[in-house]
Amino acid sequence: MSTEEENKFNFSEENEENEKVKATPTPTDAKGLWKGTKSFLYELLDIRQDVDKDQTIEDVKKDIPFKGATAWILVCSIFIASVGLNADSTAVVIGAMLISPLMGPILGMGMSIAINDIYTLRKSLVNFGVMVFLSVLTAFLFFKFFPLQTDSSELLARTKPDIRDVLIAFFGGLALIIARTKKGTIASVIFGVAIATALMPPLCTVGFGLARGGTKGLEFAGGAMYLFIINTIFIALATFLVLKILRFPMLKYANSAKRRRISQLASVVALAVMIPAVWTFWKVLHKSNITRDYELFVQKIEKNPEVWLQKREEDLDIENKKIFLHFNGEVPSALEAGYKSDVKNYENIKDFEVKVFGNKNRSVDKISDALDRAYKDLDQKDLIIQGMQEQIADLKQQTQLLEERLKSKASLENESFIAFSTVSKDAKIKYADLRQFGFAKMLNSKDFISVDTIPVAAVKWNPALSDSIQTLRESELKVWLQKELSLDTLIIERIK
Repeated sequence: MSTEEENKFNFSEENEENEKVKATPTPTDAKGLWKGTKSFLYELLDIRQDVDKDQTIEDVKKDIPFKGATAWILVCSIFIASVGLNADSTAVVIGAMLISPLMGPILGMGMSIAINDIYTLRKSLVNFGVMVFLSVLTAFLFFKFFPLQTDSSELLARTKPDIRDVLIAFFGGLALIIARTKKGTIASVIFGVAIATALMPPLCTVGFGLARGGTKGLEFAGGAMYLFIINTIFIALATFLVLKILRFPMLKYANSAKRRRISQLASVVALAVMIPAVWTFWKVLHKSNITRDYELFVQKIEKNPEVWLQKREEDLDIENKKIFLHFNGEVPSALEAGYKSDVKNYENIKDFEVKVFGNKNRSVDKISDALDRAYKDLDQKDLIIQGMQEQIADLKQQTQLLEERLKSKASLENESFIAFSTVSKDAKIKYADLRQFGFAKMLNSKDFISVDTIPVAAVKWNPALSDSIQTLRESELKVWLQKELSLDTLIIERIK
């Protein structure tokens, strides 16, 4: 290969890479890297790109009214969700969430407060009330005619909100309003938020609780409505915050005094929404922390093999700051004192009072004795079963012997048939009131091991005869048959 051909290969890129490796970064390069990273993050996280403010406001206002087709869609979706709850089918409830138009008035409330639109706020509140009324009424009527057989439904049990429900509602509201403000709304986000925030099950549970009635039903309804209100508040709050960040234009009024009055009213409403939201968040967070520490405290007790803790739902009384520990067996005083001391190691339940309850009649030793007795009973039953199996084998052997005897006596049956024919004719001549006569040899066993053959005669008399006369005739017939058939024993059975 010639030198000119070797020069055709370009090694300039390799040399440039080597130079880059050898080069040390200068302050100017570091500054450029920081600016590039900052620019990249800004473009990645900036939600102000592709925002169509006018179209967003128009779309949100369009989804607020509940009338005509929208009202019927809501009724149908609530009905489907109620059927799903009744059948304990999560898939059916999710399908109902996808078609339910529940988000319209909630987004309308958040948007109207953010842009100072009192008329849209009033419209949103009215339609929100209509939405809740229609939903609860539909669920109430359904569960009135198709009540649940059990309260074990996983969805129905979501009547006690925790910090996760608050976070889901807030970030679901953020995702929803961000998707609505973008040009070309992302439909998948809207559907996903409808499922995640789960507005349908609480409303259905409210209707179920009212249809059930009683204290338990009202507890269901109250807890479910509380969860629904939490979802509503935090979705509206997320909408308010996003529109403020995006600087949506405030609605202008010709009358400056009216504009200020409406602006003040909107600020009061926003404050009224944010204060309960913050309070609810803190309250639910505090409750979740208490529940977490309680579970850690109980798990430590359950790991002790010397005690048997029985957990109950009412063992944690947050309102009165009490923890109840129920044990199946006696609890030593040293352990009881240790539990009351250990609870102080947990920040959120350190001021809770621990009450220990033991069952002296069900100690671990007594339970072990009961298990030993049960094992002995099982061993005894095994012996009984083994003896019965041996008896069954003996019976099978005797049955085979009997079958062989019956075969050997088959020839005698023909002779017995001829003898019976003669005897039956003579019996009818001797006893004119005899209406039916039968004769057979019956197998009989008194000890269920040995088998005997007993002759049996079945007779039916003229119904006009009294019982006493029939009994007398049977005694005479028995004596006569024993003589005619040369029998030692004979049983007479009367046919009714």
